[in-house]
Amino acid sequence: MKQLTVTPNIKLNDYCHFFRANSFRRKKIFSEAKKEYSYISISFPFVYKIKIGLGAIFLEERNFSKAIICFQEIERSLKNNTFDYDRSSLIHDLGICFMELKKFDKAEKYLFKSVIMYQAKKNNSLLITSYMDIANLYYLQYKDNQAIPYFKKSYDLAKKTNNFDLKRKTAKNMSAVEENRGDYKQALIYRKESEKWKDSLNDQNKVWAVADYEKKYAVAQKQKQISVLKVENKLKETQRKTMFISTLGLLLILVGGVYMYAQKVKNAKIILIQKEKLDKLNATKDQLFSIVSHDLRSSVNALKTSNTKLTASLETKNYNELDHLLHQNSAIANGAYSLLDNLLHWALLQTKQLYFHKDSVHLHSIVQQIEYNYKPLLIDKSIIFENTVSKNNFIFVDLDSLKIILRNLLDNAIKFSPENGKISFYTAETKSGFCQLIIEDNGLGMTQNTINELLQDNDLLAKKSNSEIIGTGLGMQLCKQMIKKNEGTLAIESELGKGTKMILTFPKTV
Repeated sequence: MKQLTVTPNIKLNDYCHFFRANSFRRKKIFSEAKKEYSYISISFPFVYKIKIGLGAIFLEERNFSKAIICFQEIERSLKNNTFDYDRSSLIHDLGICFMELKKFDKAEKYLFKSVIMYQAKKNNSLLITSYMDIANLYYLQYKDNQAIPYFKKSYDLAKKTNNFDLKRKTAKNMSAVEENRGDYKQALIYRKESEKWKDSLNDQNKVWAVADYEKKYAVAQKQKQISVLKVENKLKETQRKTMFISTLGLLLILVGGVYMYAQKVKNAKIILIQKEKLDKLNATKDQLFSIVSHDLRSSVNALKTSNTKLTASLETKNYNELDHLLHQNSAIANGAYSLLDNLLHWALLQTKQLYFHKDSVHLHSIVQQIEYNYKPLLIDKSIIFENTVSKNNFIFVDLDSLKIILRNLLDNAIKFSPENGKISFYTAETKSGFCQLIIEDNGLGMTQNTINELLQDNDLLAKKSNSEIIGTGLGMQLCKQMIKKNEGTLAIESELGKGTKMILTFPKTV
């Protein structure tokens, strides 16, 4: 606006109007955007971009007829000129416009054209979207048999991407397909998968929001405690001065001295109790900060290094390296997420805010759920998972804490198992009223010293033996505390190079 008021230069003014129009369009203030586009002279060297912008606005406003006029004008221009514009996006948008106007033949033509272009560019994300649009096109015409293969194509292709939103949408579409077919069991599986990807999108934001809330709450509590201590100190100082003045007098010297001594001892005890409480809170705080600063710093540093390599691979178009780095980034993010989840539950345990509700739990079903959650990691390392837990076993525990225990132990088993390894969950019969669950792997194993160290009721570990993996041992500490809360026991049998057995014992349902 300032530039437009200080110069009569038409060329500069055209650029100013163009930039303002694009800004308004991105902020979805379409009336102002169209007005700014109208101010640009016909000598502007990027006139075709005005048509593209107007077409995008009409598409947003659902004025599909006008959008088609703009897009087709650009399509004709693209045949004779070389513009810095992605022609495949233009073709796709034309297909969408014709579909909304129920001109299905033209819509089909353009959408299939865009699919060919996206395939040539190997742009899987846009290819998935085009497949879904083609499927919806057939659905609008009640051609279900033609629509379903494209829903399936988009779903299969989405599995290979890291875009959780596309995974969610394609799984939801497949759920609708199976419902229409009458296969409600399969529809439910797809629906659960869709919800899982939806949770994956939201969970990390929720974890950070909770962490931020807890941090603010802790700071507020500390400030409150400091204010109370200041007031108490002022009151005590005033009491001492008043007492000192009141004890003046020859006849009250002895009584005043005894009274002052008693008050001093009482105050010292109160201060000592408060000091112990503050020391305990500080120790808990320091431990949390130590965990966060160590593990999260390591994860962030790993992501930073990996992203540097990712940028270099993008420049060299090394797609194999790109695929490897993206999988590596995903693994680092999953590790950081697991740490945060364990931190949250550990903090709730320490502050006695974690609610335990014991109930009868079907053990075989819970192990199946845990297997489903870790299926991608098991497939990634080609690990065989065997669930031979008796279907007759019901245990009396808190369900949420049991899932946390099994997730952490399975995560460790996967982490320390080799490629093509095997992990087994099974139960053993006991004569008492307890159920014994055994988690066995054929991974690295550990020495007796390491086992003794893991089973000790001491501070968090600093390093795991026989491994290059450095961590806090927080997951194992959390498991031990939750097993104890559920009146269970933990035993470990292991041998270096031959694997490990984690033996859990929980009370059976009476």
